[in-house]
Amino acid sequence: MKSGIILTIWLLAFVQAVAQQPSLNEDAGPLHRAEKALTDVMVHDVFSPNVASRIYVYANIAAWEVLVTQHTGYRSLQLQIAGFPKIPAPVSNISPSLSAVYAYLLVGKKLVFSEPMLEDSIAQVLSWYKAHKTGAKIYAASVAYGKQVADTVIKWINADQYRETRRMRRYNFSKQEGKWIPTPPGYMAAVEPYWNKIRTLTLDSASQFRPVLPTVFSRDKNSSFYREAYEVYQAGVGMTGEQRDIANFWDCNPFFLNTQGHLNFAGKKISPAGHWMSIVGIVCNKAGKNLVESALAYTLTSIALFDGFISCWDEKYRSNLIRPETYINANIDEGWRPLLQTPPFPEYTSGHSVISTAAAVVLSSVFGGNFAFDDSSGRDYGLPTRHFDSFWAAANQAAISRLYGGIHYRPAIENGQEQGKKVGEWVLKHIRLTGK
Repeated sequence: MKSGIILTIWLLAFVQAVAQQPSLNEDAGPLHRAEKALTDVMVHDVFSPNVASRIYVYANIAAWEVLVTQHTGYRSLQLQIAGFPKIPAPVSNISPSLSAVYAYLLVGKKLVFSEPMLEDSIAQVLSWYKAHKTGAKIYAASVAYGKQVADTVIKWINADQYRETRRMRRYNFSKQEGKWIPTPPGYMAAVEPYWNKIRTLTLDSASQFRPVLPTVFSRDKNSSFYREAYEVYQAGVGMTGEQRDIANFWDCNPFFLNTQGHLNFAGKKISPAGHWMSIVGIVCNKAGKNLVESALAYTLTSIALFDGFISCWDEKYRSNLIRPETYINANIDEGWRPLLQTPPFPEYTSGHSVISTAAAVVLSSVFGGNFAFDDSSGRDYGLPTRHFDSFWAAANQAAISRLYGGIHYRPAIENGQEQGKKVGEWVLKHIRLTGK
């Protein structure tokens, strides 16, 4: 019932917004709403941050490859991403908007669990295009071409090693001192321990931007590691209201386990990748970006997020570092609990720090280094809007939020930001979506 209500609201917004636009083929509204529809399904299905980044990037690549056939001055990803297939041009006139949104949703449907939620969206969107904006011949050609592009991209997707990692043996955590072990309340299994085996898009390898080693583990109260843990502990004990708000705003935990006595129930939120894709939509609307310009921002950002997660996860399961909650409970205060629920994977480096910085690099290249915006991404989850003077300001706040939340030591944050900066810069160096 809830998913049906979400779908109805989305479709009404889609029809009302698109009907007000003078030129459907240049209006970004349909793409923004397709992004939101896919996000809602991903929240419903509770995908991990890594998998969410995979869904976003492939859906956006499909839409992008439609649009570059219809707009001069923009470049396909073929020959820029190793092994990416050549996308055939349409054989007749199409509606770029219809074909791109259709390809986007078809790829998204292939990658989510709740396919009927997107199937309903697709049926309604096609019906609207057919009835209101598109002649019969163009409609048929547009649908056929959108499916052709989606099928081509899906075939390429199937070789990215994702299915192979689903069949790998269950991860066994190390019993060595200082290594990560599952944390309360759920003591959940390791999330995506083999993500470094996923095919990268721009990186030479998952370990290309391996960060410096984390601080050497020690229980000694005079050691650097103890001081780093104590900083996290003190931040939790003496947290200000503003710090609490920052931590909650950037929580982005797709699966929060609530416990009340013997009752356990899940709370769902937008993923870290979903948060940044939402920011892309917000700033595109503020800047008045048209369809292809918005698709460029979505595609470039999603590539940075995707490769950023692979780079980060490669280090997480190499260093396999203990989380602050485990260390603090054993060595400082057994009753201490972090503000945020500790995620079920190793500590170093901070995923938020890596991917937020990578996103800030590419978005600053598109919109400028001082592009201010109001981030309302958490509104559907009861969070207030926050203002940022730049993408860097947002990324820095996302990074430090993990210390406030009690789930990362400072080196994971700072070294994660450096790692993310290198990923973002590498993406910009190797992916050119404009020019010849």
